[in-house]
Amino acid sequence: MSEMRFTKDHEWIRVDGSVGTVGISDYAQHALGDVVFVDLPEAGRVVAKGGEAAVVESVKAASEVYSPVSGTIVEGNAALVEHPALVNESPEDGAWFFKLTLSDPAEVETLMDRGAYDAYLQTLD
Repeated sequence: MSEMRFTKDHEWIRVDGSVGTVGISDYAQHALGDVVFVDLPEAGRVVAKGGEAAVVESVKAASEVYSPVSGTIVEGNAALVEHPALVNESPEDGAWFFKLTLSDPAEVETLMDRGAYDAYLQTLD
């Protein structure tokens, strides 16, 4: 499994072959607060890089989850629908939002690695 890459909107992607697994960062879940609802994309839906793919709602606000890359959704994480609080408990592991087949794998290279993302977060405080 490859390293995680991050967007400035606090999504992450981990690519395995031609499939990317997408979720939100620990920073994002912390900013949201207690997650109470997740709306996931349906399999077969085509999403563009930076396009709206899912919705996460917390006690504070509702936020869009954008796709870090272009592709076709292959699966949503059904566990999040049943237990949205998983987003708070395991944001960068078990609480992934969706998996997609990459239409342009080169897009992954435009995203930040962990070091660059951590440096970016320092600019937000």
